[in-house]
Amino acid sequence: MDTPPTTRPHDSVLARFMLGFVGDALPAPLAEYLAQGLAGIVLYQRNFTSAEGLLELTTAIRQAAGRPVLIGIDQEGGTRFALRAPFTAWPSAAELGKLGSEEYVAQVAGAMATELRAVGCNVNFAPMLDLHVNPESPVTKDRSFGSDPQLVARMGAAFDRGLRSGGVLSCAKHFPGHGDAAIDPHLDLPVFAGTMDRMERAELVPFAAAVSAGVPLVMTAHILLPQIDPENPASLSRVILDDVLRHRLRFDGVILADDLGMGAIAKKYGAGEAAIRTLQAGTDMAMLCHDWSAVAPAIAAVRRGREEGKFDEVEWQDSLKRIERACLQSEMKYLPRPPLETLGCQEHRALAKKVRDQLR
Repeated sequence: MDTPPTTRPHDSVLARFMLGFVGDALPAPLAEYLAQGLAGIVLYQRNFTSAEGLLELTTAIRQAAGRPVLIGIDQEGGTRFALRAPFTAWPSAAELGKLGSEEYVAQVAGAMATELRAVGCNVNFAPMLDLHVNPESPVTKDRSFGSDPQLVARMGAAFDRGLRSGGVLSCAKHFPGHGDAAIDPHLDLPVFAGTMDRMERAELVPFAAAVSAGVPLVMTAHILLPQIDPENPASLSRVILDDVLRHRLRFDGVILADDLGMGAIAKKYGAGEAAIRTLQAGTDMAMLCHDWSAVAPAIAAVRRGREEGKFDEVEWQDSLKRIERACLQSEMKYLPRPPLETLGCQEHRALAKKVRDQLR
């Protein structure tokens, strides 16, 4: 009898990372990491110049891994975190929030998913569920569905539903929300003085709705919440990730720590220390997206940490199970890959125009 294939990674330390790289071809070291057990790759516009090139790259990623892996990309709509042509130019989350139609949001997200599957991506780092409370916030401006927690909850749930119905895993971000913080975490650490009571009435409402709807992945925010954990940014906080997200909200999917190379984290912590601390806090997968020189030291630090007993073994195995489940979910074999001509097709352009026309 043939032995059934397994998705269990060879190297469980590599399985706890999601990595990005520069260039439009899969680097040999990254291909080796995939072969050994790396569970995910993050892609950006810098990684391709054509739809054909992107499909070739995602195909190479799958071939190097030899098993289901997460291939994630930012496609929020709008301009700042949206894919350029030939992908359809979708309305922003802010526009969709103003329209307030769950049906349109789900349709747009479903069409986004179809285009992403056409180029071999299986995770979209969306919906963004941060509330747009501060009009000058560099994080939420044009990227948030709005300031009303219930509206953002409804729009986020519809977006999540549309992506998954279209065959792409959704990733709710940035937990527990940026509140009215005014600093861009790419540059430095934002601080939000909200209490847990305030968070439960506002920032946590969209995430609670997403968790209830079954969102498979949640990405953390690099933000300090001194009223809740005065010592650790949310991405490194066991109070935020384990107590609040895992137990209070009962989330049992994959927790992703946003890029540990962002200024909010990197200005205080080295990549190795940050990776250890975020995994200890309850993160399943740590992301390193822009600084390749930090990747090997971070992996080595986590490997040493595991050898030294810095991680709870039961929690480690639970994380591996969640990651394995997400990887299996990401490859929806019953949905054939759409043709590349789906990108920017007439039907999708007409949907985008119809949504924008409703706003006039």
